[in-house]
Amino acid sequence: MTIMKRLSLIFRAKANKALDRAEDPRETLDYSYERQREMLMKVKRGVADVATSRKRLELQLQTLTQQSGKLEAQSRQALAQGREDLAREALTRRSAIQVQQADLATQHAQLQGEEEKLTLASQRLQAKVDAFRTRKETIKATYTAAEAQTKIGEAFSGISEEMGDVGLAVQRAEDKTLAMQARAGAIDELLASGALDDASGTAKDDITTELERMSSQSDVELELARLKGEITAGAPVPQIEGTATGAAPAAEAQATPEKQGETS
Repeated sequence: MTIMKRLSLIFRAKANKALDRAEDPRETLDYSYERQREMLMKVKRGVADVATSRKRLELQLQTLTQQSGKLEAQSRQALAQGREDLAREALTRRSAIQVQQADLATQHAQLQGEEEKLTLASQRLQAKVDAFRTRKETIKATYTAAEAQTKIGEAFSGISEEMGDVGLAVQRAEDKTLAMQARAGAIDELLASGALDDASGTAKDDITTELERMSSQSDVELELARLKGEITAGAPVPQIEGTATGAAPAAEAQATPEKQGETS
């Protein structure tokens, strides 16, 4: 297969696919129905033309019949008056008229047969057009219902192009919202831990910092005084690892005054 044939085949395939995608069966059916109606109107006009020609021939035959009767009467009258020559002339004209009558009668019979054929064809075509119209409307209604059902199904399932775009937009909005919430939470944690400075003007100044430090020291002093009070009242002091070696000198220091009292 040559390149040109392949290109032609590809072009026809793509054009056929594009036309099939753009074609609406309802519009095609309406167009076909209109074409059939046009054909029916042409057939009916043909029937009317044939009927008109037939009627014209009938009028001509009627006129010739009247002329033939008139010539026959004239020939009789001429013979009655002894004018054989006039009678012969009248009969000669009547004979020519009879030839015309025969020709017109033949044409009239042909037109009448043609009219009957066209009338029958028109009736059959009318029946086909009516049947096609009924079928067309049925197919259109079925197609419209199927199209609506398909769109509803696609909307519920989310597989349609429009609903798919809406679903993607909602998903993107949800993702952005979650990302923004996570970012806001992280910034709040960093501000609370002091890893980030608050640039909004609510940062602590030196005075506030010093007051907080003094308050912390005051809490420490109060806690220390409470512990001293418990020790003075004889509450047991918990031993801390690493202070065992320092306990002996303290005991000796307490025992020394007692020994000094005994010596004295």
